[in-house]
Amino acid sequence: MGGLSNQLLVVTIFSYVLAMLAYAVEYAFGARSLVGQRVSAGVAAPSEALASVGAPAAAVPSAGPAAPSLSDISDESVSSDVPDTSAARWAGIAAVALTVLGYLAHFAALVTRGLAADRAPWGNMYEFVMTATLVGVSAWLVVLAKWHNLRHLGLFVTLVASLLLAIAGMTLYVPVGPLVPALQSYWLVIHVGAASIASGIFLVGFIAAAMHLIRLGHDQGKRNFPYSLGERLPEADVLERVSFRVHAFAFPIWTFGIIAGAIWAEAAWSRYWNWDPKEVWSFVAWVVYACYLHARSTPSVSRRITSWIAIVGWITMLINLFGVNLVASGLHSYAGV
Repeated sequence: MGGLSNQLLVVTIFSYVLAMLAYAVEYAFGARSLVGQRVSAGVAAPSEALASVGAPAAAVPSAGPAAPSLSDISDESVSSDVPDTSAARWAGIAAVALTVLGYLAHFAALVTRGLAADRAPWGNMYEFVMTATLVGVSAWLVVLAKWHNLRHLGLFVTLVASLLLAIAGMTLYVPVGPLVPALQSYWLVIHVGAASIASGIFLVGFIAAAMHLIRLGHDQGKRNFPYSLGERLPEADVLERVSFRVHAFAFPIWTFGIIAGAIWAEAAWSRYWNWDPKEVWSFVAWVVYACYLHARSTPSVSRRITSWIAIVGWITMLINLFGVNLVASGLHSYAGV
């Protein structure tokens, strides 16, 4: 089972890489979204935008341009691209299919790893990264099912997932084996499971927040890298709204994970809080994401600032995962590397 899990991980990485390339083909050569045409044109009348997809211009009033409402943008009837028969459109379909294929192989790799170890498969850094990225891709597929016009984000989701899994396979891998006595508890399933789920969902929120900043820069006339990528991204308001919803969903799970960890710490070390580096950085991440949600609910704070706070939050998550486990020494030094 352990060998099968390793082989399935290779299939997973290759599937995500191929999906990333297919997303890139659609992103570079596919027809631009209707929302993107209206935003970039700026002064284009609605009749011009609808004419580009074959709608009769006479059916549209000749009043000045109106920005699409958020409800119109997020509606599932708004497709990612203007319908066409180009190879790029088929590349987008293939990208989604490859993402699903990679997801299934990813899920099977994690399950077989758990069967081989006869425990929950998140007892070390390698398994944690596998679990968090699986949750991240799961969250992305849920977002894609609700907002079809966000398919271009799949390029960045598969890119990050491929990189994290490649790092896990090349530098974090450890053979299947029993856990250290301190981790042989049902709290491993509860505490670490909640942390990995929240981390995976935060990953999708981070990508949406980063793309929101890129789209904002492009809309303001910036054409240097990375703002040049914003031309084919969905409208900034859509990306910001998705980022908020994802973060709002993940934050209570992360909060529960910290509380569960404190209860486990009391049972294992007779103290709820030990100011261990892992505990400190988990709390730092919690504070940053709490600030994000507070700023997001404050009308006077711009959406650009809230997106930057979300990115800082993801940086604290990476520090908590890689920096603390590989550099710092403490009660949570169970990286297994």
